[in-house]
Amino acid sequence: MSIANLSVLTLRQAADLKEKIVALEKQLAGILGSTAKPASTPTAKATKKKGGMSAAGRAKVAAAQKARWAKIKAAKPTVKAVVAAKPAKKKFTMSAAAKAKLSALAKARWAKVKAGGKKTL
Repeated sequence: MSIANLSVLTLRQAADLKEKIVALEKQLAGILGSTAKPASTPTAKATKKKGGMSAAGRAKVAAAQKARWAKIKAAKPTVKAVVAAKPAKKKFTMSAAAKAKLSALAKARWAKVKAGGKKTL
């Protein structure tokens, strides 16, 4: 149930219950001798983001990774300059007659399928 749908009386009852809970938690802490805060109030540790890395840590990791890549790139010989350029392979092109023949075959195949009442091959 949404808070927006609650009546004023219901909200007042909820607030009263909340106050009673906080008072009972304080009383319980006094009896047990605990210095812990009530569970209803979030602590600084609970709201702090866990994990993560500082900016200095990220900078160290980035510097180490750049050094690794520099070492790898320095070790590789430049193969592209040594290899002789191969002539470009001729691209296969289909003649107009071959395209027309394939088109006619496809149209005949679809006409046969549609005549059989099917929607797909």
